[in-house]
Amino acid sequence: MDDDHELCLCFHVTRRKVVQYIRVHQPTRTSQLSECYGAGTGCGWCRRFLQQLMEEEHPESARLPDSQTYARERTEYRKNK
Repeated sequence: MDDDHELCLCFHVTRRKVVQYIRVHQPTRTSQLSECYGAGTGCGWCRRFLQQLMEEEHPESARLPDSQTYARERTEYRKNK
């Protein structure tokens, strides 16, 4: 996933915005990322990826699925919810 692809598809929050928020605000809990344009407060799909970014020492280099796979898997997640 590139920096400009949406990590939170519900609120259109890009990976770049989340990584920058983590760098600047240094949240200690994933729930604090909701202050980053509402990331993680919609369907819930992105929460595990938000957690992954927070746990990385260098979140900008964290490996996430490519944007097409990410969107496809989220569609399946929403169907099964």
